Formats: sequence, C-alpha cells, structure tokens
Amino acid sequence: MSREDAAIAAIKHALKSLKKRHLLEEGAHSPAIIALSRPIVSQGSEWKEKAENLEVELQQCYKAQSRLTEQLVVEVTDSRASKALVQEKDSLISDLQNELTQARDECSRLATLLEEKTKALELLMSEHQELKEQFEATTLRADNAEAENKMLIDRWMLEKMKDAERMNEANAIYKDMVDRQKEASIELLARQQVDGVVRQCEEGAEYYAESTVPTTCRQRIPAHEGGCASILFEHNSGKLVSGGQDKTVKMWDTNTASLTRTLHGCLGSVLDLCITHDKKSVIAASSSNNLYVWDVSSGRVRHTLTGHVDKVCAVDVSKVSNRNVVSAAYDRTIKVWDLQRGYCVNTILFHSNCNALCLSMDGQTICSGHVDGNLRLWNIQTGKLISEVAAHSFAVTSLSLSRNGNVILSSGRDNLHNLFDMRTLEICATLRGNGSRVASNWSRSCMSPDDDYVAAGSAEGSVNIWSVKSAKIVSTLTEHTSPVLCCSWSNLGKPLATSDKNGNICIWS
Repeated sequence: MSREDAAIAAIKHALKSLKKRHLLEEGAHSPAIIALSRPIVSQGSEWKEKAENLEVELQQCYKAQSRLTEQLVVEVTDSRASKALVQEKDSLISDLQNELTQARDECSRLATLLEEKTKALELLMSEHQELKEQFEATTLRADNAEAENKMLIDRWMLEKMKDAERMNEANAIYKDMVDRQKEASIELLARQQVDGVVRQCEEGAEYYAESTVPTTCRQRIPAHEGGCASILFEHNSGKLVSGGQDKTVKMWDTNTASLTRTLHGCLGSVLDLCITHDKKSVIAASSSNNLYVWDVSSGRVRHTLTGHVDKVCAVDVSKVSNRNVVSAAYDRTIKVWDLQRGYCVNTILFHSNCNALCLSMDGQTICSGHVDGNLRLWNIQTGKLISEVAAHSFAVTSLSLSRNGNVILSSGRDNLHNLFDMRTLEICATLRGNGSRVASNWSRSCMSPDDDYVAAGSAEGSVNIWSVKSAKIVSTLTEHTSPVLCCSWSNLGKPLATSDKNGNICIWS
C-alpha cells in the first residue's frame, strides 16, 4: 500500500471514530437534555453547568476535527508532491538507464577501436623497425660513398693540379710561339708594299682598305620594337649583331638586309653587346642585372652571368683571349668574368656609376667612363686604379678604342667627343657637333677602322662624321626620324651602321 492510500485510510478511520463518539455522547446526554427540557428549578444550575461542560467538549471535538482536517489536507498535498517526485525520479532513472546503455555501446565501440589502433600501432612499429634498419644500412652506404667521394675529389684535385701545370707549360710555349710569329709577321709586313692601311689581328697580318666617308643610306631595317641601343659588326665581316628593348639579339647580313638568326633568352632590354674574336659567342649586357652568353652556332644561352644588383650597361671582351670579359653596372661595380668557367673572378668598386668601358689591346687594362665625367684606367689583375682624367663636364656615354690601341675616343653628355692618348691620357683632339646633342647616357660613337674618322649620332636623328686630322664634320647623314643611339663601323672599312630609338637600323655606304 502506498503512503497516500495509508493516509486516506487513517483519515477515514478518524472520521468514523469521531462520528461514533458523537453518537455515544449524544445518547449519553439525551436524558440530561430531556431532563433539562423539563421545568425543574432545583436541578437547573447543575444541568446548566453540565451543558456548558458538554458544549466546551463539543467545541474541543470540533477543533480536533478541524486540526485533523488540516492535517488531512497537508497529508494529501504531501502525498501528491511525493507522487510527482517519485514520477520524476522514475523518469530520471529511465534516462540514466538509457545513458548507461549508450555509454556501454560507446565503451564497446571504443574498445573495438582501441584494439584496431593497437594492431595498427604494432604494424607501424614493425615498419618503423624495418625502416630504421634500412636507414642504418643507407647511412652506412652514404658514409662509404662520402669516403669514396672524398678520395675521388683528392685524386681529381691532383689531376687538376697536373693539368694546370701542363696548361701553364702549354701557355708558355704558346706565348713564345705567338711572340715569334708576331716578330716574323712584323718583319714580313715591313718588307711588303701595299695600298691602304695595314693592321694586325689575332689571326695574323691582314689588310684593310681605307675607310670611305658614307653618304647614302643603302638599307633601312626595322630591327627591334621599342628601340635598338646596341649594334656591332663581327670581326672582319659584314655581319651585324643588334640588341634591343624587345629582349632579343638579332644577327643580320648587311649585304641583303636579311635576318640570319635571332637569339632568345634575355630577360631584359639589351644595353650593350660584344663578340668574342673567334666569333663563337655573343655577350649581351641587360637591364635584368645579368649578362647572357650565347653560342652562335647553336643559338642557345651558354652562360647567364649573375652577380650585379642593378642594370648592366656595358660589356667588353678581351682582344687577345676569348676568356676574359668585363662588365659595368649601375651598382657602382666593374666585374671581371672567366667565360670558360662562367663566374666572376674580380670586382672593382668605385663611387660613380660607369656608363661605358672597353679593354686595352693587351687585355690588361680596363678603360671606364663614368657619370661624374671622368675616364679611369684599371689594372684587370689587381683591380687597382692606374690613372684617371676629367674627360667631360657631364657623364661619359661612350668609349671606343682605336685599332692600334694608342687612342681612345670618349663621348659625353656635354656634346663633345674627345680623343685621348692611352699612354699619357693627354687629349689629342676635341670634336664638336655644331649644336647636335648626345641622345642618352648610353649613346655609342665609333671610330673608322683606319682611325681617320669618327661617327656619332645625335638626339635630332642625324649622324655626324668627323675627320680626325681636321677635327671638322665632313658629312652629316639624315635618315633617322628619332634619336640615334649607336654607331658601328665594319672592320672592312665599310659599311657604317647606325640604330635609333624607334628600333630602326640604317646601313650607310
């Protein structure tokens, strides 16, 4: 039996007892009530007292009944609250049983997963052990290979030292043979009677016809998009090499004005060019801070010479060796490169940017023209300054060496073209343009092969030809419609080539 049912039964029992007691009292008092109803004067006070006592007892009974009723209400309320609490506890027990079931399922799943992970871990540990054994074996082989490599390097260095000794001996023999050949060649040339001007090159004694003053534009070639800053003839050839702002180097046959080859791979505008004397390599100075060396026969880039940190504006190659190359950039450095190995062997620092440079005939002196207007000579081996002279009041734009190597032509933004004696740096002549202005910081002028004439372009689009002897303009060529940036004279005496800011090349004869 529940607590509520027991309370209800107790309340019913109490009510029955009260009714029974009331009936008994009513039966016991009925004679007294009857007697009181009779007019007995003698017993009136006694019965009145009994009636009052009974009335008090009756009131007490009513009060007791009221208290029991209140207790009954409280017990009923408590019973209902207890029933609700029991229902809530039952619901909570049911939820906890569900959660327990889920927890058991999850525990079972986790136990299964743990077993799988344990197996995977054991597999990984076995694989790790195998890999560790393989690594130890590989490390042992690597140590053996490193020891063998070190031994091979030692042997290779020994062989290189032997090769260097043999090369030094061969160079000494070659130098001796060259000296003897030069002596025999000079003696032979002194005995010969020829017309024209005689000059020497690497292949021996050759004859060059006297240069003629060009007057007519024979061909006009649209060579490059955006401008052509550098052109150069091959040695003892009518083939022309040009470089432009379209990042290409092109080779032309000036007899037919036809394009024979295009060299790709440069990542910036071509600012200067040079060709090795064996005609096998073309070297370009670029605004991409690099120099590019192409193999002419294959048309592929052989070397990319990196090391400058600003645009490279000038480059030249030794006239006695195809190995030494010098370059100047706007990082205030001149670098000497070994072309066979493809790396820098010396760096010269200075305070003023260099716009132009060239190498002396013996390849031992670097001539550089700077933004401060000075012409400087450097020893290529030590990198030390030999001498300098204030060549121009403004920036030097171009340097060109005469064929005999005794005179150097410098052009500047002061619109002057000066000829200096290389041995003393004394000025030999000054050529003025009669109002013509130099086009840019890299406007290249040139000397004729017989050293009798100087050609230089102008910002107005004209090309002036000076006679070195009279220091006067003997011809003015007008074909370009934009500033002329570069001039180059063929070693054969003709033709003269010029290029402008629109990318056009004119061939003059």
